[in-house]
Amino acid sequence: MIIENEEIENQETVESKPDNVVLLRDLGPQPIVELMQRLELSAHRLVEVSPDQLTHKMVARAMKGRRLTSNSKAIVQRALNKATGKVYTLAQLFNYR
Repeated sequence: MIIENEEIENQETVESKPDNVVLLRDLGPQPIVELMQRLELSAHRLVEVSPDQLTHKMVARAMKGRRLTSNSKAIVQRALNKATGKVYTLAQLFNYR
């Protein structure tokens, strides 16, 4: 989500960008939370089955809605796909790009 500087109240949750535009870092709970609850998956299970180097902190940040890099989102996605045996898209797991 991109917003103008005038709209920002809590400066601790923003990341400055050029041209007077900022990105929110805290985007609220993500769809991955509901999915993992429905599938009864824990963060530990994702870390355990991940083919990449995935940490508990990365999973917690993903679920909490902290903005992740595209690489980190892909790592979480691959771990979830491997843990479930299904194929989920990034759009199904995260509500931001």
